[in-house]
Amino acid sequence: MKKLFSLSLVAVSMISLTACASSSSVSMKTALTEDLNTVCSVEKSGIENVIAKAKAYNEVAKAKGLEYRRLEVNNTDLIISVEEAIKTGAKEVNPKTFKGKPSKTILPTNYAAQRACRFAISALQQADESKKTWRLAIPGDGYKY
Repeated sequence: MKKLFSLSLVAVSMISLTACASSSSVSMKTALTEDLNTVCSVEKSGIENVIAKAKAYNEVAKAKGLEYRRLEVNNTDLIISVEEAIKTGAKEVNPKTFKGKPSKTILPTNYAAQRACRFAISALQQADESKKTWRLAIPGDGYKY
């Protein structure tokens, strides 16, 4: 019984430590300091690294309710289709729409990976920027015409 208790205690502590370590590596603060041209460049970083960054930042964006949807395609579905294209070696990607149907959007695989990365990071960057500049969107709030 003592062994079972100590084993479960060790397992729970390891899971909590790995969860803290993985969540601290990618966050809203790290997204604000990222340069989209260098991080999301397939030529500089490679397609696997770009899609890994996109997947990590998209999870943070989804948790905050900020996931991009462009041309009826959620960023998650775009990431999934790029991962499948990498496995199969396809040159083009046709992601599914948010309704689960194939979309009309057909993209080259490298561009789709770059786009998914940019969408994931810029969603977090724009959310932070909107907290500072939302007053500029209010007509007549201290501004004279």
